[in-house]
Amino acid sequence: MMERQRLHKVLAQSGLGSRRDMEALIEQGRVRINGQVAEVGASIGEEDRVTVDQRPVRLQRGEPKIRVLLYHKPEGEIVSRADPQGRPSVFTSLPIIKGGKWVSVGRLDFNTSGLLIFTTSGTLAQRLTHPSFEVEREYAVRTIGSLSEEQMREACRDIPLEDGPAHFESLIDLGGEGSNHWYRVVLREGRNREVRRMFAAMHCMVGRLMRVRFGAVVLPPRLKRGQFIELDEAEIRRLVQWAGMDSSHAEQAGKSVKPTRERVTQRPSAPRATTQKRGARHARGQAR
Repeated sequence: MMERQRLHKVLAQSGLGSRRDMEALIEQGRVRINGQVAEVGASIGEEDRVTVDQRPVRLQRGEPKIRVLLYHKPEGEIVSRADPQGRPSVFTSLPIIKGGKWVSVGRLDFNTSGLLIFTTSGTLAQRLTHPSFEVEREYAVRTIGSLSEEQMREACRDIPLEDGPAHFESLIDLGGEGSNHWYRVVLREGRNREVRRMFAAMHCMVGRLMRVRFGAVVLPPRLKRGQFIELDEAEIRRLVQWAGMDSSHAEQAGKSVKPTRERVTQRPSAPRATTQKRGARHARGQAR
C-alpha cells in the first residue's frame, strides 16, 4: 500500500492546478475526502475518495508526463477560464488534455502581451512562480515620455507602491522616437500590474508592455500573437533541471507534438541599471 500524501500535492499532480491553487480550493471548502470537507494540510491514501466541487477526481500519485506550452498572448485576452464580462480567455486557444488541464505559469494582465508558459505539472508551475525562487521576468516597455537618469537609478533601488516597495533588477534605456520611448526591464516578482504601477509612480505612462522572457524561457521571435508551440522532451528536461527539480521529474518530460529548436536557455545574468542608449528597433520588432 502506498504511503499517505498531502492532499494539495496529489491534486496538483493530477493536473488540477498549482499547489498554491489547490490550497486555495481546500481553504474555500470545495474539496472533500470521503464526503467530508477537507482541511488544509490533510493527507490521503489510495483508499480515499476525493471530490472537487462535488465531482470525483481521478487522482494521480506521482507526477504524470510533463508537457509545456509557450503561448504568445495578445492584448485583449484574460488569463482565466471564466470571466463575468465574457472577455476572450487564453485557455480557449490551447489543446485539450484528457484527464488533466493546463496550468498557467504566472499571469499577464488584459492589456499586456507576450510570453505565457503553460504546463501540466503543478510542481513545475509552483517552482517557477513561488516568490521564494525569485525567477526573473523580463519585459519590453514602451512609454509615453522618458525617465531621467536619477529616476532610472532610483527604480533599481526602491519605488514605493501601495502594497510595499518594489524595484527593478535592471532597467535599460533602448531609446525611442518622438514621445515614445523604449525600455527593457527585469524584476523577480509577479505582483499585479507591477511594471505599470512602477512606471506610473515615476510619472511615466506605459503605452505597451510585452513579456519577452520568464526565467530560462525566451519568447521565440517567430511565434506570432495568438499562437503556441510545445517544447520537446529535451527542452522540457533542461527546463525542469534549471528549475532545480530532482532527476525523477526530469525523467517525466513528455514528448511534444510540435518539436522546436533551442528555446530554453541558461539562466542569464541580469545587466545592471544603465542609461546607455541601445536603439529601439529590436524592441519595436518584438512588440509587433
